[in-house]
Amino acid sequence: MKRLAQPFLLVGAVMVLVGAGSYITHWALSPYIYIIGATLVALAQINMPIKTSNVVLKRLRAQQVLGALLLVAAGALMFFMHRNEWIVCLSVAAVLELYTSFRIPQELEKE
Repeated sequence: MKRLAQPFLLVGAVMVLVGAGSYITHWALSPYIYIIGATLVALAQINMPIKTSNVVLKRLRAQQVLGALLLVAAGALMFFMHRNEWIVCLSVAAVLELYTSFRIPQELEKE
């Protein structure tokens, strides 16, 4: 399942970057590109299984899924609140994703 999720994660991450970066130009398609990419990232991360009894890894995995869901929520804020509220949600999601991307491999090495 992990090999199937990686292309979705890569394509989704590029779409999130393009959608968020082009939003400042007020391009009409940028929220759509962002929300599709965020959905792909969320689906890829939710469907990546982790088989462990380690409580720390389960907590980090839950934080990673929360970060992915916050990416989708930022896309919804792009549509419904036409100011810059979505940037706060995107920033929190980015911090969670960055933190878990470093901590999960460290914990897997300890096992």
